[in-house]
Amino acid sequence: MADRDGDALQTLVDDLADELQRSVAVNDPVVRVLCTSRHFGDEDEIRIRAVLQHDAGAAASSFILGQGVAQWPRPGMLDGDAELGMSPRFCVPLRERGDLLGLLMVIDADHSLTESETARIEQVSKTAAALLHQARIAADGVRGERERTLSRLLGPEPDARRDALTADWLSDAPQVVVTVLEARPGELSAAETEVAVRSVVESAARRRPRRLLPLVAGIRGVLVHPAPHIDQNEIARDAERMAGELSQLLGGQGTAVAGIGEPADGLASAWQSYAQAAAAAKGARLLPGAGPVAQWADLGAYAILLQIPDDALSPALIPEPLARLRADPKGPRLVETLRTFLDHGGSIPRTAEALHLHRTSLYYRLDQIRAISGLDLDDGRTRLLLHAGLLVADLVTGG
Repeated sequence: MADRDGDALQTLVDDLADELQRSVAVNDPVVRVLCTSRHFGDEDEIRIRAVLQHDAGAAASSFILGQGVAQWPRPGMLDGDAELGMSPRFCVPLRERGDLLGLLMVIDADHSLTESETARIEQVSKTAAALLHQARIAADGVRGERERTLSRLLGPEPDARRDALTADWLSDAPQVVVTVLEARPGELSAAETEVAVRSVVESAARRRPRRLLPLVAGIRGVLVHPAPHIDQNEIARDAERMAGELSQLLGGQGTAVAGIGEPADGLASAWQSYAQAAAAAKGARLLPGAGPVAQWADLGAYAILLQIPDDALSPALIPEPLARLRADPKGPRLVETLRTFLDHGGSIPRTAEALHLHRTSLYYRLDQIRAISGLDLDDGRTRLLLHAGLLVADLVTGG
């Protein structure tokens, strides 16, 4: 928020709080604190945390958003929650031209606000919405230009990448790693989901303002991390935290996954880490047990198949002999046997040991697989086809 608009909004909040003798706050659309008044003896645990940490916490945000406040057409009362340490609040959605810009909240633990007081709050909220709209216009200009630069830096065109590197606000580093955060919105609108993604990604960037470069496009958030040395464990911890925060903000109406690329040599090679992170996020979404955070380095052979576009991933890619085997009444047991056999390089002793089977039983199952699929399991090319087919099936059907 521009300093002038921020000062004006703070003055507006302070004046309203003094007039009402109640605690007042303005939050962004995902309940992140923008400005708050002094206390008037009515503060609760959530407000104290929000003032001290500039963040009410994902649980509180999820609880508030879960009451549908983002869709409210008019002001109303938010329920409290004793477990969260949150008192009821009178809440006014701050909108300009239909866009939700923030939430003005006044603590009303005993429901004692009068009609004249709520009318005054609504009157002040119109000015607050106008100030937030002005601040958004100013911020969007700077942020938009930076995000366009990062999009070119991470994109497929070499000339665009070289042009992006000339931006004077970009500081190169020996290494750079990219994290991709993705939301699966469920019942939430695309606009509401983007607000949640932006909140989480930009909040992470503010924690390390000199180290993280944020970019948000729809349901995808990106963090570019240039540094002298990359700590992959730290990157993974941050990704897990972001995925958890985003899932909570989605309020059970969606899920979040993240993917982490390999460290690349400086910003000029950041696009490589980005492509890997995007594939890893896709793996976290599609592969059983891979999510909510996947790293490119751990994907193995899946890394190649994850380059297939989503609209091309379909059951038609599963080899027909394998599809027959999967459709057979004994399919699940035989597919497990086949996967274990291939994972152990066709070794009968190691496969039998892994499956806790007598070798005679294993030979019987392999004969069944041959009969149903019509394939020779002793042929190396057949084994490669089936192994690749199993990986494709994991991506297409979740196993």
